[in-house]
Amino acid sequence: MKVLQMSTYDGRGAGRAAYRLHQGLQKIGISSQFLVQAKNSDDETVIAPHTKLEKGVAKLRPSLSRLPLSFYPQRELTDYYPSWLPDTLRPQVKQLNPDIVNLHWICNGYLEVETIAKLNKPIVWTLHDMWAFTGGCHYSQNCDRYMNSCGACPQLRSQKNMDMSGWQWQRKAKAWKEINLILVSPSAWLAKCAQASSIFKNVRVEVIPNGLDTTIYKPIDRRIARQILNLPQEKQLILFGAMNAMHDKRKGFHLLLSALQSLMKSEWRDRIEIVIFGSSQSKNEVDLGFKSHYLGKLEDNISLSLVYAAVDAFVAPSIEDNLPNTVMEALACGTPCVAFKIGGMPDMIEHQKNGYLSHPYIIEDLAQGITWVLENRERHQKLCKYAREKAEQEFTIQIQASRYLSVYTEIMDQH
Repeated sequence: MKVLQMSTYDGRGAGRAAYRLHQGLQKIGISSQFLVQAKNSDDETVIAPHTKLEKGVAKLRPSLSRLPLSFYPQRELTDYYPSWLPDTLRPQVKQLNPDIVNLHWICNGYLEVETIAKLNKPIVWTLHDMWAFTGGCHYSQNCDRYMNSCGACPQLRSQKNMDMSGWQWQRKAKAWKEINLILVSPSAWLAKCAQASSIFKNVRVEVIPNGLDTTIYKPIDRRIARQILNLPQEKQLILFGAMNAMHDKRKGFHLLLSALQSLMKSEWRDRIEIVIFGSSQSKNEVDLGFKSHYLGKLEDNISLSLVYAAVDAFVAPSIEDNLPNTVMEALACGTPCVAFKIGGMPDMIEHQKNGYLSHPYIIEDLAQGITWVLENRERHQKLCKYAREKAEQEFTIQIQASRYLSVYTEIMDQH
């Protein structure tokens, strides 16, 4: 069986998750290749533009694809992706001749909506966000228009039914009507959203969590990890991190900031320090109240695993999220997590067993969750133990790959 993974990137959030699946399939003996628009790894099985011209065009595609957004100057600054730019992927896929195509995150000018049905292959589509069944938004922000048809998009701040969201929704509905497709959602929450959507209401959705290499993401002696990273030994350290960590509103840093301000008024003000990755400290950065350690952008697995192992708790205050890699990575390193009870968080965090699930957007409960995880040393050790067990039992790449293989086999038999 030959499988072709297709994703805009093989790094970053969704691209990193896709690449881990690619590696997991190879480890169980499946022939997997990976076709991308921009390559982060040096893996020879990841295929990317290689001539100067191809690389130049690939760099231009994200900017060109977003040109229609200029017609909406008042829009919210959220992740929103038109998919109109013609691509040249069909000949590449035909030449590689896979038995199955596994789509992942395909925005930023990588794949035109209409191309998917023209690949003429059985398709498994792993959903990393809501884009596949919306008019273009990454996350809907509680808008339910995708359940019927998009238009008059709140994120575009449009009042017209046939705005860009309505136009793109219609293209998706038309192009994918007869497609041979199985959807895979990493979280139960996103699976329910897809099943409720007008575009995929009759499409089968399987829930398969992402996986990671638990021989890399694993507990490390906390004192040694802190010594390597030059972090204080005597403090209790709270970790926050994401791509564009401080400025992506969906990741909820502003809510964490409010929770920290609450903790500053308590006995915790002299006991806690903050560690942040995904962002470097700048002169204009907001004062967190606590002493903070900025680690900048971390791309490699070794550095990330070291950071998770060095801290006492990871806080993921996202407003909307699917199954964030950061939470899974932290758990695998034996680090309890605190998050709001939203999206895919309950799939990973078991309340008061390997972390704490706060009532959505209640600042006081987020602060309470942080203190609950930290305040009792014996309980904290149990949380760490169960965090690691959760990852070993549910989130290894071997488990993920074998479950995908079952889906691949079934769709091949149907085809």
